[in-house]
Amino acid sequence: MPKHVLIVDDSKTMRDMVAFTLKGAGFSVTEAEDGQKALTLLRATTVDLAITDLNMPNMDGVSLIRAMRADPRHRGVPILMLTTESDPAKKADGRSAGATGWIVKPFAPDKLIEVARKVCP
Repeated sequence: MPKHVLIVDDSKTMRDMVAFTLKGAGFSVTEAEDGQKALTLLRATTVDLAITDLNMPNMDGVSLIRAMRADPRHRGVPILMLTTESDPAKKADGRSAGATGWIVKPFAPDKLIEVARKVCP
């Protein structure tokens, strides 16, 4: 059974690129355009990995991570930040919220697959 990944990004193009990359590597994918929509999806499903952007409307990536870590069903899910931000303070915010890792856009498809396989249980 393929590992299920939630991709959260307000850019449809970025979601499509990440989904294409991960589906090609055998993952199943669900997409959301912001943190609020992601939380709605997570009420109905479980995932093996979440990949989220940092800057999004309605609910940003750090707030999404905090909400997931507060929910016992999703507390242990690995969460990768995939963002254009490389500021150490932003990375620290992500880590303190509970992010598992950080990948800077643009991403290398092979690296994304490698990290996804590494962190998926």
